[in-house]
Amino acid sequence: MIKLSKGIPFFSLLIIFIHACSISQNVLPVPVIDLPDRPPGAVTGSEFYAITADLDLEEREEQIVKEITCGNFPDFMRNLVQINCSIVTKEGKNISAFYRVMPDYLMIGSDADFFRVPMTPQSAQKIADIFGCFLTTSKICDDIFDAAVVKLEPFPLTQNRDSFTTFYLHNQIIEKQRKGEKGLIAGIKKDVIISSAVRQDRLPNRVAIYGWHQPDGNPIQPVYAGHVDWYVDYSHGIRLVHRIIYVNNQPTDYKDVLRNPDLKQLLSNETGVMDFFAYPY
Repeated sequence: MIKLSKGIPFFSLLIIFIHACSISQNVLPVPVIDLPDRPPGAVTGSEFYAITADLDLEEREEQIVKEITCGNFPDFMRNLVQINCSIVTKEGKNISAFYRVMPDYLMIGSDADFFRVPMTPQSAQKIADIFGCFLTTSKICDDIFDAAVVKLEPFPLTQNRDSFTTFYLHNQIIEKQRKGEKGLIAGIKKDVIISSAVRQDRLPNRVAIYGWHQPDGNPIQPVYAGHVDWYVDYSHGIRLVHRIIYVNNQPTDYKDVLRNPDLKQLLSNETGVMDFFAYPY
């Protein structure tokens, strides 16, 4: 396994390598994401909750990043799901693309005992960078919901929303709803997303959230950047997207897609220039 620090140099080379393979062999390869194996003896989700329940936010976030980046998450999370999309440009040109997403929100533990862990956008971004991924946009959230094979009813909680105990309780509620169903899941969390709303808000240091789709496809949460970026509550989830987007079969970094006025529509439904690609940390 290749060890990564922040992922960017390696994945830049990876894009070049995959592009060369697609040209020379005329075969479209599957995007590669290098995820570490789960360490032997790693704590389970319930054990992680018990160990970290009394930690303060900063200490807990450090443990979350440590556990996930060392590979302590279920094997099924390593099976990324392909999402297809297409647009027609103003000039009438058809453009198709696909990208790959994790089947569920970031979690800690084993296949049999895991905990979907809400976290700050800074922690989420660290993990995304190490794994060569990025956070969702509102459009990607919509596309994931459309493609999901497991769609659950949102289950809002109203008390102690930012309590770590509530985080764990909500995870248990989701598991009771899921009833063992497997596959790409949606309707269980609001996504922490990348959005120009973060820069456009009148206050600095914001986090953008969106989603929690209802069965009819309408999200409970519109794009909202009103929370300070250290705020986390039980409803927040982190879904990772592999940073290589195949646009008309050509591997392209997600930032280049979002910067392109035409291609941006593949990944974003925001109007105007997309100028926020990652959370600083």
